[in-house]
Amino acid sequence: MYSQISPHRAAHVDLPGRYGTIAALRAPAVDDALRVTALLVPGYTGSKEDFAPIVDPIADAGFEVVAIDLPGQQDSPGPDDETLYRPGPLGAVVAELIEKIAAEGRRVLLLGHSYGGLVSRAAVFAGAPIVGLTLMASGPSELPAGPRRTALEVGEHVLAEKGVEGTQQLNELRSSQNPAWAALPQDLKDFYRTRFLRSPAAALLGMSNGLRYEPDQVAKLARILRSAQVPALVVCGDADDAWSPATQRDMAERLDADFAVLPGVMHSPNTEAPHELIATLLPTWRAWLTS
Repeated sequence: MYSQISPHRAAHVDLPGRYGTIAALRAPAVDDALRVTALLVPGYTGSKEDFAPIVDPIADAGFEVVAIDLPGQQDSPGPDDETLYRPGPLGAVVAELIEKIAAEGRRVLLLGHSYGGLVSRAAVFAGAPIVGLTLMASGPSELPAGPRRTALEVGEHVLAEKGVEGTQQLNELRSSQNPAWAALPQDLKDFYRTRFLRSPAAALLGMSNGLRYEPDQVAKLARILRSAQVPALVVCGDADDAWSPATQRDMAERLDADFAVLPGVMHSPNTEAPHELIATLLPTWRAWLTS
């Protein structure tokens, strides 16, 4: 089983950010001749550990890996203002980090998962100097109607009434009725609990609002990528229950991006099918860098 607690060779590092340090997992490339960094951005309630299963394979393939906690996630401090957790403000933070990495003489491949995809495209809008963009299990705009959006709407009221700890207690009560949750190792359950409790309410509410109110900005992204000659990839599972595969395929077509669907995978290819994901990412990235 692959998960956020899968072993890897990356070191925990702190990188500079506008709200304090940005916590990251950083793994050097085994052979750094390419001088390329893969910057991995997690989704809502996520963290750098979401990429644990794919860190070593990417580094083994000759890419430095930097997987981050966005401000307000896990080990990265964030502001008290909910509005600063929308894709635009967070994208500006990511763009600043990319500029610092690029200043070291490195090319940057940017990958965003789910909400991290909305943040990553905002980083492109903010002028991030990247050589490739991967949107993984992410969509063109706000989260569509469905269980995930309903959970966000319910969670907003619970957070306001019970706070982060009360919300986590309710989450655990609901999860206890799910056989799949009961089968998880206790150390993984402990990780999920600790991570959620380290999330400020402002971050949870701000990112939730971002997921519910983000407009469709695919046309704008397409213009910028085309002008800068930056290639893109959209990759998702065929059972994604956030944005549908059809929606993501349409987004890829509008971006003139590569598109890949992973069979039997839902919303987190990085932990559900890391080998299949790597088999998609690495050839695509190499083709971008040599074209």
